[in-house]
Amino acid sequence: MPDTSTQTATQEPDLVRADGSPLRVLVVDDEANIAELLKMALRYEGWMVTVAHTGNEALTKVREVQPDVVVLDWMLPDLPGPDVLKRMRAEAEDVPVLFLTARDAVEDRIAGLTVGGDDYVTKPFSLEEVVARLRALVRRAGARRSDARSVLTVGDLVLDEDSREVTRDGTEIRLTATEFELLRFLMRNPRRVLSKAQILDRVWNYDFGGQVNVVELYISYLRKKVDAGRRPMIHTMRGAGYVLRPAG
Repeated sequence: MPDTSTQTATQEPDLVRADGSPLRVLVVDDEANIAELLKMALRYEGWMVTVAHTGNEALTKVREVQPDVVVLDWMLPDLPGPDVLKRMRAEAEDVPVLFLTARDAVEDRIAGLTVGGDDYVTKPFSLEEVVARLRALVRRAGARRSDARSVLTVGDLVLDEDSREVTRDGTEIRLTATEFELLRFLMRNPRRVLSKAQILDRVWNYDFGGQVNVVELYISYLRKKVDAGRRPMIHTMRGAGYVLRPAG
């Protein structure tokens, strides 16, 4: 049986969807108690969890839910996990998959990765380990998508990460290097409230000894350039942080 201990987690910007909604996780395991424990642990992370108990049910759920990551048992009553994964790839080519397996032989581990699995955990496992591995898979998948997508668009605001050009409604906006990084962080997390501490950590990569006023200062700079004479996109959520939303 898995260890039910897990640590309290917070929703980090790179562990949610681009629109700020929770990650969607599909758990596929025919053992109801294991599936329920995983469901509880992942919901505790703030993620949206869907459960399937057979391979065919999993394939239906993939089409319906469009998960961001999948936990897939190697042995299912109707279809082997590797066969499920092969069919799943036709519906969700890039979704990361974590295999759960009772097989601990090296050749079995290699087989799981060879058929397209991204990682595996052997039973019995701890919930904490599964959560940690899923978080790592999601981050890697997000990094790949970010690398492939050089243009960010939120409403009429467009940021080209390669050319470092920014426009709003077709009008060029000139930004300093720090203003650009701050706006990029906001645009990668649209509609998500970002705290000053998160912004300090991601944009400046260290905190200013608690001097969060540097965030307020640069937010004000951005507003003057992005929102000046237009409907505002950058909003202050008092006591919580800042959020970028399409002007509506």
